[in-house]
Amino acid sequence: MAWLFVGAALFIVYVVAGYPLLLRWLAPRPVRKQPIRKTVSVILPVAGGERWIAGKLESILALDYPRELVEILVVANGCRDRSAEIAAGFASRGVQLLRLEAADKGLAINRAVELARGEILFFTDVRQKLDPASLSELVNNFADPEVGVVSGEVVILEGATEEEASVGLYRRYENWIRGQLSRIDSVFGATGCIWAMRRELAAPMPAGTLLDDMHLPLAAFFAGYRLVFDPGAKAFDYPTALDSEFRRKVRTLAGVYQVMGAYPALLGPANRMWIHFVSYKLARLLLPWALLAAAVSGFFLPRPWAVAAVGLQAVFYALAAADVWAPEGGALKRISSPARTFVVLMAAAACAVSVWFVAGGRLWKPTRVRPVRTSGRSPDR
Repeated sequence: MAWLFVGAALFIVYVVAGYPLLLRWLAPRPVRKQPIRKTVSVILPVAGGERWIAGKLESILALDYPRELVEILVVANGCRDRSAEIAAGFASRGVQLLRLEAADKGLAINRAVELARGEILFFTDVRQKLDPASLSELVNNFADPEVGVVSGEVVILEGATEEEASVGLYRRYENWIRGQLSRIDSVFGATGCIWAMRRELAAPMPAGTLLDDMHLPLAAFFAGYRLVFDPGAKAFDYPTALDSEFRRKVRTLAGVYQVMGAYPALLGPANRMWIHFVSYKLARLLLPWALLAAAVSGFFLPRPWAVAAVGLQAVFYALAAADVWAPEGGALKRISSPARTFVVLMAAAACAVSVWFVAGGRLWKPTRVRPVRTSGRSPDR
């Protein structure tokens, strides 16, 4: 069993640290970004966004982009609250409302794309407010004819708890990897609340699509275009509690399984970045099983290696478990919270296999956030 432990341990180290570090050494492929102006269709799907939609529409209307070049389409898909009525109140300011009965985000986006007239489609979600310069920053990337999709960055506001800080740290880690992938060629999707693509590259999505922000961009990728990440285009979001992040990760990682079924070429040479897809996206799905293999096989190592291997893992998982009771602000909490966040996210990756057993719609859960105010930039500014 020693070979299993060593293999699992090397795989874990490669996925968590080795591959991200390797990315830093690969040759860059700069984007030829420069100021341009194109017509833009803003597509905002909403279901259950009553709390956020007025502020979001004000954020869109405040974008530093020629208003005559922008159309705004709000798609109320299966709304059971006042989201549609609130959006209708913005009609005099040029906001168009499309009501759909089916609560399926992918089909709602398909319908909006059919109606959109802009050269560029700008997709955003209801909760996050946008930096006024965000749309201009995204569109300027399309001056490069090789760019088909541009994704912005979500800035997570500072949380009040170590748990929220740990989730924010994880998201910054993910953004760093995406930035490196973009630097060498392409990311494998987009940031759901702030991304844009060329209108002619959009392809209809099947019902039940979990990751519209991966399914649509990959159509552009396989058409030969780059999918790039531009941290200059920013949206602002509230800190997320770990239980809510768990549900979000189950859905997004389940969506990766779904996308691999839709684009099997991701795993072969037809994907010019297949090594990166395997090392990043596929490896993340396999990571919890490697951790399980390391935990079990550690018991079968010869002494004293078994004691060391099992002992170190036991300490780590005990630290993660202790986080539930660790007092906020203490020294223990500062190390137990990241450990617990890692374990919970690995559990989410393991639970993502549920996509093969339940309907995709059942994996959609509302994200619970706690609004905060900070002295710096924020959605409430």
